[in-house]
Order: sequence, then C-alpha cells, then structure tokens
Amino acid sequence: MKQSIFDVNLKTIGMVNVDLESIEAINSEAYKSYIKVLYLNEGFEIKVDFNVYHTTGPTLFFISPNQVLSIEKLGEQSGRLVFYNRDFYCIQLNDEEVACDGLLFNNINNMPMTVIPQQDATFIEYLFSRIEDEFELKDGSLEEMIRTYLKQLLIKSTRLWKVQHLDGVMVARPNNDLEFFRKFTQLVEANFKEKHNVSDYADLLVMAPKTLTHRFKRLKLPQPNEIIKNRIILEAKRLLVHTERTAKEIAYSLGYDDPAYFSRLFFIKTGEPPSGFRSKYLSIQEPKQI
Repeated sequence: MKQSIFDVNLKTIGMVNVDLESIEAINSEAYKSYIKVLYLNEGFEIKVDFNVYHTTGPTLFFISPNQVLSIEKLGEQSGRLVFYNRDFYCIQLNDEEVACDGLLFNNINNMPMTVIPQQDATFIEYLFSRIEDEFELKDGSLEEMIRTYLKQLLIKSTRLWKVQHLDGVMVARPNNDLEFFRKFTQLVEANFKEKHNVSDYADLLVMAPKTLTHRFKRLKLPQPNEIIKNRIILEAKRLLVHTERTAKEIAYSLGYDDPAYFSRLFFIKTGEPPSGFRSKYLSIQEPKQI
C-alpha cells in the first residue's frame, strides 16, 4: 500500500489512495486517531457511525477521530484519503468555521458528507493532485504548501456544506448567526458527558434558556434539547457496539447517576433498550466482500 506522509515535530499529514490494496488498513484502527477528509467518486458505499452513504458522483466526507469509518464497497475509480492531526491543522482562532471543530466536523446535524457539484469537481481534484505533488517534491516548503491547499479544500467544502445541509437558511444570515450555530456545536461536543440540559448551555452562552430555544426556532434548527440528547445517544451507541462495557457502565461514563433513567432515555430515543440495540446491531454485522 502506497502512503505519502509528513511527520515532523508532532505535526502529521498524509495521503493514501482508497482502493483494494488500502481498504483493510483504512477500515482498521490505523487512521482512527486522525482527522480525515475522504474524496470518493461514484459507486462507493461507506458507513460513518451508524449511517450508510452511497456515492452517485464526486463526494467529500469529513470524519472526526471519535467517529467510526468503514468502507463497505469500492467504486470503479480509486478515492483519496487525506489524514492529519490537530497539531498540523486546527487553528481555531484564525480559521473559525473551517478549523477542525468547524461546520464540517462534529457538526450539529452529524452530517459528514458534501456532494460536489460537477462544476466544482475539477477544482477539488486539482487540490488533491497538488497535495500529492507536494509529497512527491519533498521540498522544504512542503508543510506550508500542503496546509495552504488543505485550507482551500476546507473553505470550499464549508461553503458547499452550508448550502446543502442548512437548506439555505443560514447562508444568507449574518455571520454572528453562523458563529452562534458553530459555538453551540462546539459546546455540546465538549460537554455532553457532563452537561445534559439546555440551561447548562444557556449559561455557557450567557443567555436565558428560553432565548436559546427561541433562537434555534427562529433559525429553523432542531431544538437544543434534541441536539444534546441525540449526541448523548450517539455516544452510547458507539460504546455499546465498539466496547464491552455494560449499559450501567456506559450510563455512568455519560454522566448519569441513575442507569435506569438513562436506559429509559435510550429507549425513548431509539425504540429499544441498550441491551437490545447491542444484540440487534451485532447480529446483523457480517463481513462484506469488497
């Protein structure tokens, strides 16, 4: 498997083709700790956490280290995977919504996919080819050049993601509304194991809970309470199928002192108890032929 990688002073970025030769490594733990940008053409089937996506044309996926990626089926053309760590690129103060905690990663909709319109595919492919060329050149400016191309890729992708997944609602809004949207996402991702109520996040945002709820309603977004609970349940699902922890242990790890209350919440959100979800999910997981 051919892999290009830059790894200096704890800063790491690399690229690998997505094909039959690399599929086993990509589906293993080898790349799990990295932030990942996946570029695929038609015919791929991939699973991110518990959602399955089928590509019908050029598509980008943005995978955070806490998400579970599995490529279930390859397309006719090989794809590209760029992987990097926070030390290489996560400039929160300067890059805001295109940083590693921006709209593309850990977003409020848990939607990691952006379809690339045909008129934009050439530019996206150009950026990936330039990153590949920089690895081949091995020039002294490699790090800065690749970071520049990566930033262009994230900026372009963020623009497309906003149009496709915010239904155009937020696109025409002032920047402070987009920043509010992103800030809430960050806070939930950082605190969902300890803070379970809308009032907790209202305090962090220095506003009344009713104001927070009203603002989400005005922006036509899911209600804050649903977003918080959905993030908790997603983490519970991950722990149920990827660890051997009991439902009680998972409840405690997610900040619930009453495991019975947590099990009721899980049932309300999923329609089955934690043990039933684990058994059902694991029973239908069978190795697929790539």
